[in-house]
Amino acid sequence: MIDHIGFQVSDYERSKAFYLKALAPLDYTLVFEVPPERTGGEPAAGFGANGKPDFWIGGEGGMDKPLHVAILANDRATVDAFYKAAMAAGGRDNGAPGIRAHYHPNYYGAFVLDPDGHNIEAVCHAPA
Repeated sequence: MIDHIGFQVSDYERSKAFYLKALAPLDYTLVFEVPPERTGGEPAAGFGANGKPDFWIGGEGGMDKPLHVAILANDRATVDAFYKAAMAAGGRDNGAPGIRAHYHPNYYGAFVLDPDGHNIEAVCHAPA
């Protein structure tokens, strides 16, 4: 199951305004915004329904790579297994398995770059 997806946009504020209006009929709102201090560039915006941001946009530096896909894992061991398998298959490290507390206290993810440089993530939101 896809947990969330994100991509870079050329004009962050313009795109944020667009998605605020375009996604409103789907009951999507701006759920979470990551400030520039956390991204090393422009902010990133997470839109979603029912309080879960699953659609992300960011400017240069606001997203890890042009495309970011996160796949939901049932547990942390599965995140670890994904990372190991992806690295063995020729992926490049973009963040070893671990807690990403700046998202939330139980956010356990691993990030790899695929052969085209896209950021592929496995994430578990459950406590250890």
